[in-house]
Amino acid sequence: MTERTIDGADIRLPATILGVGLGGFVDGIVLHQVLQWHHLLSNTGADNIGIREYPVDTVAGLQMNTLWDGLFHVVTWVAVLTGLAMLYARVTRSRGRLWRSPMLWGWALIGWGLFNLVEGIIDHHILAIHHVRAGEHQLWWDLGFLALGVVLIIVGLLVQRRATAVDLCADDTTSASPRR
Repeated sequence: MTERTIDGADIRLPATILGVGLGGFVDGIVLHQVLQWHHLLSNTGADNIGIREYPVDTVAGLQMNTLWDGLFHVVTWVAVLTGLAMLYARVTRSRGRLWRSPMLWGWALIGWGLFNLVEGIIDHHILAIHHVRAGEHQLWWDLGFLALGVVLIIVGLLVQRRATAVDLCADDTTSASPRR
């Protein structure tokens, strides 16, 4: 396995950032909007840092939660754009093959898993500003979110381990050696 493309680019960081952004989008779109299990501030008032309560069953509370959900989406959008821009800048040859690369998707899964772990530990457990699904079994939902993060990281590591140089294919075997 190599961590570099045939033109010398290391794509681990940009692919991980892309995965963080995509994981954030899945969280925000599926859990916040489609299932409406929580919003970014849906547990305020009972949180660990003393934020004023913004209940989602009032217009004012839902407006504030929607605003913060939107800001969260802006951050995830910036992460996706940053990851894509870094990939574009680093991979200068055979960009089309990049999208089929286990290296790219393995590191993107690692990024998604890291998103789940960091967001889950900080927002669900330390700050307690929201939970995956509030109610009687909220701790289990929060722990499941963390477990999913660990599984995504493990799967990502396994996927990227089988990668060879991203841009290498049968007709590129005579290309120059990677830059360091």
